[in-house]
Amino acid sequence: MAFVITSRCAGEMWAECVEVCPVNCIQEGGNMYFIDPEVCIDCGACEVACPAEAIYAMDEVPIEEQEFIKLNKEFFSF
Repeated sequence: MAFVITSRCAGEMWAECVEVCPVNCIQEGGNMYFIDPEVCIDCGACEVACPAEAIYAMDEVPIEEQEFIKLNKEFFSF
């Protein structure tokens, strides 16, 4: 299970999550960051570090934020 960055990051883009990620799985994408599910090791460091509280474990993303799971997958599909 990977983590997902949701709407609270859009337009804010504080980089605390990027700085603490031990595997560099967080990438910038336009107006927010995205977490590569293939690289994420599920350590949770990004979730704790996020000042916007925008990061959730994939199975804990609130219903109103579910679209960000799809956006994250689309960002990393080549």
